[in-house]
Amino acid sequence: MTVPKELAPEDLRCNCAPGLFDFKTTASLAPLTEVIGQQRAVQAITFGLNMRSPGYNIFVSGQEGTGKSTIVTDIVTRFARQQPPPGDWCLVNNFDDPYQPKAIALGAGQAMGFKRRMNRLVDHLTVALPQTLDDDIFQEQQTNLRQKYAAQQQTLFKKVEQAAAQKDINLQKTQAGYQTVVLAEGQPLTEEQFTQLPAEQQTQIKSRLAAVQKQLAATLNDVRKLSRQLEAALEQMAADAARQVIDERMAPLRRDYKDYPLLLNFLDDVRNDLIDQIDAFRGAAEPPANAAGPMVRTTAAPTDNYQVNVLVDQRGRQGAPVIFEANPTFPNIFGQIEKRAVMGGWTTDYTLVQAGSLLRANGGYLIMEIEAILLNPPVWEVLKRALQNKRLFIEDTPGGMGTAALRPQPIPLDVKIVLLGNPEMFNRLQNFDAKFNKIFKVRADFDYEAPRTDETIQHYARFVARVCAEEKLLPFTPDGVAAVVEYAVKYSANQNKLSLRFGPIVGVIKEADYWARQAGADVIDNTLVVKAFQEYRFRYNLYEEKIHESYLDDTILIDVASRAVGQVNALAVYQMGEIAFGRPSRITAEAFMGKDGIINIEREADLSGKTHNKGVLILAGYLGRVFAQQHPLNLSVSITFEQHYSGIDGDSASSTELYAILSSLADVPINQGLAVTGSVNQKGQVQAIGGVNQKIEGFFDVCRAKGLTGAQGVLIPHANVKNLMLKKEVIDAVKQKQFHIYPVTTIETGMEILTGQAAGQADTSGQFPDNSLYGKVQTRLKTYYERSLASIRK
Repeated sequence: MTVPKELAPEDLRCNCAPGLFDFKTTASLAPLTEVIGQQRAVQAITFGLNMRSPGYNIFVSGQEGTGKSTIVTDIVTRFARQQPPPGDWCLVNNFDDPYQPKAIALGAGQAMGFKRRMNRLVDHLTVALPQTLDDDIFQEQQTNLRQKYAAQQQTLFKKVEQAAAQKDINLQKTQAGYQTVVLAEGQPLTEEQFTQLPAEQQTQIKSRLAAVQKQLAATLNDVRKLSRQLEAALEQMAADAARQVIDERMAPLRRDYKDYPLLLNFLDDVRNDLIDQIDAFRGAAEPPANAAGPMVRTTAAPTDNYQVNVLVDQRGRQGAPVIFEANPTFPNIFGQIEKRAVMGGWTTDYTLVQAGSLLRANGGYLIMEIEAILLNPPVWEVLKRALQNKRLFIEDTPGGMGTAALRPQPIPLDVKIVLLGNPEMFNRLQNFDAKFNKIFKVRADFDYEAPRTDETIQHYARFVARVCAEEKLLPFTPDGVAAVVEYAVKYSANQNKLSLRFGPIVGVIKEADYWARQAGADVIDNTLVVKAFQEYRFRYNLYEEKIHESYLDDTILIDVASRAVGQVNALAVYQMGEIAFGRPSRITAEAFMGKDGIINIEREADLSGKTHNKGVLILAGYLGRVFAQQHPLNLSVSITFEQHYSGIDGDSASSTELYAILSSLADVPINQGLAVTGSVNQKGQVQAIGGVNQKIEGFFDVCRAKGLTGAQGVLIPHANVKNLMLKKEVIDAVKQKQFHIYPVTTIETGMEILTGQAAGQADTSGQFPDNSLYGKVQTRLKTYYERSLASIRK
């Protein structure tokens, strides 16, 4: 049996020497401007930002707390500053179809100026047009025109009257119109006189009367034509006068916006509509009701349709826009059409249309979190459609009001989308959304750790300086920064790595500042960093203390001093939010004759997860490989976690379960002062597990509370040695030989440490020495097999 080798105190923690830093406090350090350890992500983001081809939007994946949002926003903002600012967007009335307002693009910062100038134009025309129409010269021109047409009408009537007089017929004008009267010797012929006339004479009179009436009808028709011509001439005169005024007032606008054809078309539409509604400006008539439908507002003033709705205003912007949409609802992203309650119904118009973040970021960059987007199902589908078609429709939220009030014309879209999420979300979208890969062709993965090198340690010091400068915190001393670096190593759970999850680290820095100010200190040293961490843990570890008390009052049975057969102390990690702590749990195994193999009681009680079930099944493979080469295994082994009544998963206790089984089969006791963690494969190799620091510290706390004996310790996988960042109390106990940590690579080594007996080496025939640990197991299994054969013969 080889003497077990335990870890030395210097193997249990990675210390950062304050001597690495050549500053007195971080106040003299230049704050960090570059990104630590994210070269791959930064390169991918830069590539995606520079690619202008369609579909090269960016999906940034990484764990929470790695600073994705801050770093991405900073990179995109710096890149956007080098880009030209995009133009403004405004919405104007569509005089042909009020349901579809027109979107007009203008140069950056020009939309608000155009809106103000249009308002001034309408205000001026509201005064100038009535003045022009009421002008004496204009009124005189209209009077002359009316007189001209009146004279023409009189000439026509005189011709009819003269023709009628030649036929002894008089024309009389009444309220009902013109009447023809037959004359006899200059006097009206009565009905009685007419009937007494000879028939031939009556016929002649009727013929003359019909001819006059026919001529009169033709003349009346000519008069009506003249009246229509007069009306048209008067309207044309008013239109010409109004056009002259409007063109004169619009000329500066046309000159200043000559490069915008759509805007010039809008000015033409405004001019034509002003001329069409010229009577409204002199109070001659009410403006016509808008025939677009009940949901579109009927304007009360003729000038309402000439307003300009500025959707996007880029005044004063330097570079392209960068927008972080924290609440990506449908209206917030795509815009909305507001409505007003009027008389129990709803009304709206194009001035109530509002832009969303997608339009405000048009020509720039929009950053959003994918998880928040997927909480609003319509958003994701509409966003993909907009990016594929490169067109934005501002419309009502799907499933909203039943009748669409407006549907503004689509706006060309040129925006780069940056989504933030975790790797699991990316994989899910990539596998189950056919359009995802076509739209988001760039993936930027944020790492959660970086190699611990002198360079990254110096970067960490500058990072602390940056946080202190930005948050106005007290400066850190070199040993204070060293404590932060050690915390970063501990948080990464790897002596060769530094955590890049800056969220918790920034929390420690801020809280250390708080305790420094409470103590009246001017700088923050390592004692204050440690205090910040301890105080943070104290605020959250009530449950941990309650669990710990249950070990001390024997509510949970745990033995840390004696020896027992088929019983091993396993180690488990409890996770409570950001706080994780380890505590021991007793595993027992009972071996007996049978053919059931390993009976996993947790599985039978439906408390075992898939990974734990797999770990238990692996144990049978190991037992078969080592002990069933000469005869089959005829045994049953019942194995369980004692006093554990909730679900169990993971395979980190599989080596512990195997130790308990081997102890039960060999009838050799195990030192209960030793706890075990580690998974195992079918070859008997002990494999790495997670939470090794919490597990060791948890068992140490229980041993210290029950009394350290000098024989207590923990068996860990050798592969986990690099993950050790143990607290000072554990290291001190190891230095004093009161606690021991053994790295193991195989089950055989672990059994020798736990039992103090040699496992034994099999000979060429597969037989272990009788007095060895495995020889005793082999003997027990052979006995089970022979007894089973004997029972069959009987």
